Amino acid sequence: MASVTLQNVEKDYGALRILHGVDLEIADGEFVVLVGPSGCGKSTLLRMIAGLEEVTGGQIHIGERLVNDVAPKDRDIAMVFQS
Repeated sequence: MASVTLQNVEKDYGALRILHGVDLEIADGEFVVLVGPSGCGKSTLLRMIAGLEEVTGGQIHIGERLVNDVAPKDRDIAMVFQS
């Protein structure tokens, strides 16, 4: 496993900013759960980490590697969604 670091991550859809400067550090081997109300950006944030959504601003690192422009298949990560 590798660490995941988000630095000032933002997501815009047109003129609407839906994620505002998210900073997060997940250590190697750490288990993380994102919880919050519907529409707060949990799935969007996970999709950005996976590479399924474009990052508008900030940086996402997996290990030491900047992955903002790395294809999803080349990130070597997996996610679980549960409702």
